[in-house]
Amino acid sequence: MAYKVGYIVGSLSKKSINRRLALALRKVAPNDLELVEIPIAELPLYNHDYDSDYPEVGKALKAAIEGADAILFVTPEYNRSIPGALKNAIDWATRPWGTNSLNSKPVAVIGASPGLISTAVAQQHLKSILAFTNSPLLGQPEAYIQFSEGLITEDGEVTKETTAEFLNLFLEAFHGHIKRNLG
Repeated sequence: MAYKVGYIVGSLSKKSINRRLALALRKVAPNDLELVEIPIAELPLYNHDYDSDYPEVGKALKAAIEGADAILFVTPEYNRSIPGALKNAIDWATRPWGTNSLNSKPVAVIGASPGLISTAVAQQHLKSILAFTNSPLLGQPEAYIQFSEGLITEDGEVTKETTAEFLNLFLEAFHGHIKRNLG
């Protein structure tokens, strides 16, 4: 069965290595997964004052998440955690109270960084947040991509075959996770 997977890139930079990673995932994805970006750059900082009159950009985010079968988070690591823009998007997606768009939505986390531990610490923080949103999380394989220049081209081509194989394995595992959770 084919599934629509919305993906959220935690970096707002157009030249982000995590945006390259997301493009690479789209290219290596199995035919039964359609990856579609859910943009977050235009979201204002969330606060409770918006709950009574949700702006269109917040409604669009919630609708995009609700319209997807599953969500893939592609996160960089900023100061040993997730970027503020990504946390802000999660806050928008789960508010107002009682309208959590991530509730019971299968999710997975992946990220790239030049550092030796890649995005391991940020991913652990993100997984903790997602547990609170009641989103079933793919536990294995964990995907911490150590990025080096040339590993993924600007248009998303993976230049190292073992990395392309791992990304495909990760997406196959995510497909199984989605299937198990959606029945």
